[in-house]
Amino acid sequence: MSTLRLALRALALACLVALVVPAAAAQSSYPTRPIRIVVPYPPGALTDLLARAIGERLGTSLKQPVVIENKPGAGTLVGAELVAKSPPDGYTLLMATSTTLGISPALYSTSPVNPVRDFAPVSPVGTVNFFLIANPAFPAKNVAELIDVVGRNPGRFNYASVGSGSPHHLFMETLKKEYGLVLQHVPYKGTAAAIPDLLTGNVQVMFADATIAVPNIQAGKVTALGTSAAKPTTLVQGVPPIAATVPGFDWQAWQGIVAPAGTPKEIVAKLSDELQRIQATPEFREQLVKFGMEPFAPQTPEQFAAMIAAEQPRWAKAIKDSGAKVD
Repeated sequence: MSTLRLALRALALACLVALVVPAAAAQSSYPTRPIRIVVPYPPGALTDLLARAIGERLGTSLKQPVVIENKPGAGTLVGAELVAKSPPDGYTLLMATSTTLGISPALYSTSPVNPVRDFAPVSPVGTVNFFLIANPAFPAKNVAELIDVVGRNPGRFNYASVGSGSPHHLFMETLKKEYGLVLQHVPYKGTAAAIPDLLTGNVQVMFADATIAVPNIQAGKVTALGTSAAKPTTLVQGVPPIAATVPGFDWQAWQGIVAPAGTPKEIVAKLSDELQRIQATPEFREQLVKFGMEPFAPQTPEQFAAMIAAEQPRWAKAIKDSGAKVD
């Protein structure tokens, strides 16, 4: 081999090492500057509060500030698109939800993101188990009685949701389809707007997240008929899963952290480890309960990715079956 060719090979190898070594060093020293968590909801929403609770702890453990940036809009897809198009360097993360990575991409005909292609899942954080609640005057005290009463009185009763395509809407439509029930849908702009009409009997039943449902159940203002997740809830004793009556009924919302696709695996692993450590602390688990959430069983990034991928057809089918349209 000529001296010139050897010199060129040596130069090429030196250039390759010059590129690889700084990149590896950058990953091992990560983070060296503030991290941004994009929240696709407005300030004060549950997802925002959860992101701030995580950000505070994550910043302490990583010794860098964690900044929360709210980017609501288009069923959370505005914030999701921003993160998907950000540099995959671990400094921009998304506080993702089942709406962001499950419902909205199937609900919007032209979604700007693909949940599987555009993100590197890091770690799930918590689940939201919805309660099926009813006005106390409603002539059913459990799910079996609801199916019987509504089945014998088609079109007589109404149910509330927070809008077409919301989990509240999809969960009820799934139950309706299972038994051919005729129950009129009344959409509201938020659970806080729907609850007064439920309490006065203008609507009879609805799915509500725990932050709203639990205080009203404990105060005796509503009847708890069941919960959306198949696993028994730890938030209120004695409320059975709907799955105890309707086999296979297992729906819940979830929250988790994802990064842009292409984020180095070492950075994803480091973030995942830190989030798992945070979630294992008693004080964080207590805070989840205050938010009306339940802890997620630990998952690796690969397990979280598999869960997101598996949920896509479920949400898409639920939306198709419900006839949901973007409000």
